[in-house]
Amino acid sequence: MVGTAGDVRMRVLAFEDSYDIEKMLSEAGVDLQDYEFLQYRNTMDCFDRIDEFKPDLLLLDHYIPPTKGLEVLRGLLELVAAGQMERPKLILGISSSSAANEAMEYAGADGSTPKFELANHEVWTK
Repeated sequence: MVGTAGDVRMRVLAFEDSYDIEKMLSEAGVDLQDYEFLQYRNTMDCFDRIDEFKPDLLLLDHYIPPTKGLEVLRGLLELVAAGQMERPKLILGISSSSAANEAMEYAGADGSTPKFELANHEVWTK
């Protein structure tokens, strides 16, 4: 999406049911001016939502209903491999569980970070 200054904005899509990720980032001092942010509190119709929004950055919580983030990741990567969807440029696991984040990385996520440390991730620095 093009911002008012003509800058291309990074599209961020989060699947997280318990916490407002945009608010968490903002309160931690992350400047979200150059980001278009969308969050869903469940994974219903997740592939349609991903395909429609076409995020640059996809944030996946592991413990989210009805389909866990790990299964969303696996399904997404299968659709990408079949040429049925475009892969986000960056996929991060954002569980508060390190084991869940490791499973996301093993399954094909580009990285992970504990949810409450997301504001410190390098993706927000330019």
